[in-house]
Amino acid sequence: MFVTALAALFLTAAPLAAQQSAVPQAELAWKQLPDPAKEAEARELMEELRCLVCQGQSIADSDADMAGDMRALVRERVGQGESAADVRAWLIERYGDYVSYDPPVSGASVPLWIAPIVLLILGAGIAARSFRRRSR
Repeated sequence: MFVTALAALFLTAAPLAAQQSAVPQAELAWKQLPDPAKEAEARELMEELRCLVCQGQSIADSDADMAGDMRALVRERVGQGESAADVRAWLIERYGDYVSYDPPVSGASVPLWIAPIVLLILGAGIAARSFRRRSR
């Protein structure tokens, strides 16, 4: 019984272990830049970029391999003297607007920016009409 349960555990865990990447992460994925000002600039940018694998975490918080590679790219480029805005623009160009938690306003994103305002106005109008009916 115990041997069967142990064998079942290994059989179910083997595919999970196979999903781990054998490629080591980039050197700067976890290593900070020697210049504290540049590291702070890179860290601030990493907080604003979305992990494309996790989708709910920034690349600063994610343990995903891709997030580590993106952290390394950010640190490498900031360390070479590029501004955070230039690095952000390069990443948006490479991965799309979704990589940023604060996507730029564009034709495709205008409905997403306007929808909350429209819904708030509609809700206020419905509430006002409802209050007027009750007061009569």
